[in-house]
Order: sequence, then structure tokens, then C-alpha cells
Amino acid sequence: MLESTIVRVGLIGAGGIAAAVHYPGLKIARGTRIMALADTDAARAEARAREWQVEGLTDPEMLVRRDDIDAVVIATPNVQHAPLALCAARHGKHVLCEKPLAMNLAQAQDMLSAARRASVRHMTAFTYRFVPAMRYLKHLLDRGSLGTPRHFRAQRFQDLSETCVGWRQWRDQAGTGELGDMASHRIDYGHYLIGEIRSVCGVTRQFLPRDRDREGRPVRPSDTDDWAAILGEFEGGVTGVWESTRLARGHSGGTVGHDFVEVNGSEASAIYQLRQPYEILIGRGGRRFEPMHVPAEFLKHPESPRVPGEGDPAVTWRYDQAVEFISAIREGRDCRPSFLDGTRCQAVIDAVLRSQNERRWVEVERVL
Repeated sequence: MLESTIVRVGLIGAGGIAAAVHYPGLKIARGTRIMALADTDAARAEARAREWQVEGLTDPEMLVRRDDIDAVVIATPNVQHAPLALCAARHGKHVLCEKPLAMNLAQAQDMLSAARRASVRHMTAFTYRFVPAMRYLKHLLDRGSLGTPRHFRAQRFQDLSETCVGWRQWRDQAGTGELGDMASHRIDYGHYLIGEIRSVCGVTRQFLPRDRDREGRPVRPSDTDDWAAILGEFEGGVTGVWESTRLARGHSGGTVGHDFVEVNGSEASAIYQLRQPYEILIGRGGRRFEPMHVPAEFLKHPESPRVPGEGDPAVTWRYDQAVEFISAIREGRDCRPSFLDGTRCQAVIDAVLRSQNERRWVEVERVL
């Protein structure tokens, strides 16, 4: 346990997600010192190093090998997740890795096994678990307030530009498109709220070539999906429906967009919406849905020093992810969510791809 020790962290990848979520989260996490960052883009590494006043490197593995680093955050293109996480485990570093955890299930299983063998803390960046309304919905389900769950459905609709979205649009860098990018979070919602997903029938679709950048210059065309939909069955018999798209006109709103979950139980239904992070809707038999405010104890992570209500309500809860990572390291316990959660999600993603290719229902591989 490291309860009285500073956790020294290195950031790998200094792009948008590092700037918006990981860096500010680590800055508020008690007992944390950001030692250095690494980004293979030399100009970006230099600019971020100046901005954040930390040492900047261009070799991520050099950062991982340093003796003055206890933990790393991997915020890179997906293709780099497995090599960097395996390197971190070999050098005894705790690791928080962006989602999707890997390019495929085999890689994710290797990452989970390596982290377990090394006895390091490991975490998958399923950031939306930390939305206060999501935390409260989990509590209501756990205590049986909705009765027996019957149906689960989740949607993530965004209205994104039709131009190039960078590495996320190329299979050799990302693995999948919308399926691994945004649908992975919603698959995790199902695991978090309901339990193991037993089987799936899925389909993805690419609508756009995305062969131009924002200035109209030609780029390598996309070969990943813009839309994904899944029918699923949970181990306990609950039905599941997921849909995620980048092409839903009218669903703008920056990082918020349309993020919706509904759970129908035998006694009541509940609705979560990211646009309302501090309330959920509850509907009981014969009555319309009514808003329910999230109680104070669910507004932030127990170890988070932030004040609920201060700052941008669409952003500040995201910082609790880093607080959970650091707290787990200091307390010597498993992170929530861990690489196990990321690997279970990857098992579903692989099953969806197989389902689409074979045009049939597919059993999801169990991950223990």
C-alpha cells in the first residue's frame, strides 16, 4: 500500500483526451505528481511539456522504463495500447489505458494476464462510469429498486463532421470505428449495470469515405465503421439493444451529444441521459417518468477533492477517473473498472464482428 507516498505518473500520448480528461484529473488527484509525458509527435510533445511544465519525451518506452515513474496513463492510438501496457507490466508500472483496451480479444487477454502476473494496478478508461447519474442508476439496480431487470438499451448518437477523423478512421490504427470508439462505452454500461453478455447479433456500416481533411486536402480513405448496432442476451436472460453512430444530424453538443440508457424492470423503469448528469428519470407502472435528483453521496468519487456543482457539469466528473486510479494504487486494491472489464468488452466487440461476418448470432467468449 502507498497511502503515505506520492504516486509518480507518466502520461503517454498528449492529444485531446489527455488534455481534456487525464491531465486535469491527475492534477486534482491527491498524492499525485506528473513527472513527464511522452508523445511520438515531437512538436506536440514539446508544446504540451511547456504548457504543463513537465518533461517531454518522444520515446514512450523510455518513459516507461524510468525508475522515477510508478504509473503510466496510455492515451495513444489503439494499436499502441498492447505493446505499451505489456512494457509497463514488465517494468512493474501501474497502468491506466484508454478504451478500447486492444485491437482484438487476444491482445486484451495478454494485457490482463501480464498485469496480473506483475501484480500492478490496471484500469480501463471507461470514463462514463463516473457520471453521477450513472453511478446512482447502478446503486438503484443493485438494491433492487427497479425490481427484476428485463430490458436494457443504450444509444450514443453524435453529429460529427464528414471529414477525416485521424487515426480513428483506419483499421490498422484503431481496429474498428464507431464500434470500438463510442459503442465500447455502452457495452460496458451493460456489463456494469446488468452483468455478463452471453450472445450477440451485430452489424456495422461504413457510410463515408472521409477522404478529405477539414481544409479539403486528400487523405487516406477510411476503412472503419460509422455506425454499429447490437442485439444481445445477458447471462440472466435480460435483453439488450445498442446503437451508436457518428452521423445523427441534429445530435450535436460537443462531448455530450445523445447518450441514453434505459433499463426496464418488473417494478419500474429508469432512464439515464448524459445531458442531465445529475438526475435520472424514474417511471413506475401506470405513471409517467419523473425526474429524480442524484443524492449528494453519488455526485463524486469519495476521494475526489472537487466540489460538486463547480465547473462545467459536462466535464468535471470525468476527473474522478484519475482519482479512482490513484486511490486504487495507494490502497493496494483493484481499480474499478479494470483490464478485466476492458477485456470483457473486447470479447463482445470481437463477437459482434464475427456475427456480422457470418450473419448469425454468436456466443461471447467468457473472460475470467
